[in-house]
Amino acid sequence: MKVIVFDIWGDYGHFRKFYTTSSPLTFSFPPPPTIAGMLGAIYGTDKGSNEYLKLFGYHECRTALRILIPIKKVRMGLNHVETRGKNLKFPMSDKNLKPRTQIRTELIKSPHFRIYVSHRDEKVFQRLCENIKNHKSFFSLSLGLSELLADFKYIGLYEAIEISNGEAVEITTPVVVDNLLERNIVIECGKRYFSEKIPIIMNQDRVVEKYEEVIFEPDGKTLMARLKSYFTLENGENIAFF
Repeated sequence: MKVIVFDIWGDYGHFRKFYTTSSPLTFSFPPPPTIAGMLGAIYGTDKGSNEYLKLFGYHECRTALRILIPIKKVRMGLNHVETRGKNLKFPMSDKNLKPRTQIRTELIKSPHFRIYVSHRDEKVFQRLCENIKNHKSFFSLSLGLSELLADFKYIGLYEAIEISNGEAVEITTPVVVDNLLERNIVIECGKRYFSEKIPIIMNQDRVVEKYEEVIFEPDGKTLMARLKSYFTLENGENIAFF
């Protein structure tokens, strides 16, 4: 299996948790549907039909992620402007509507991630690889919100070998709990262990069809775990796809 690897980073990131409303909280890293959106922006998928959720969805594309800089979350107020006024030239003309409101929002400061991607369609994969190598994207790349612009850099194209021997190995990516052999994480000193429930599969109507609990080390350190399946890259990294 071929896996393309690239880094993505920015000043701030926000990947909204599904259960938050008035005070949005963020996942610690972009879940698979968000990564699919990033790949769609680089590849150039149709925005109107949410084509990226099919082309780079779970059944066509496998993704993994590595935390490169320790996760640090901050909160700040974001101004939201009301645009529902009756006057098209002056959308805030309706006296019954407040012109703007400030929402306290949780953000990731200086997010920096490494993305691993494999695809079933060779033509799609080749085009994606060319765009990443040439630092080319069809739409502006962002980290969750359109205002939070991101940059990216090609790292490499590697051959990956799947291993299912059940031995404990160091994994550089977050691990889906369902992929663990009897929840077998080896606890090590000097490491922290967090878990979050993230969306894994989202259809083109933006309805989440599957959630999974994921374990990760927020400082970007490896996890020692026994997995049902993981992949070893040519550069020696062991990764687990979502």
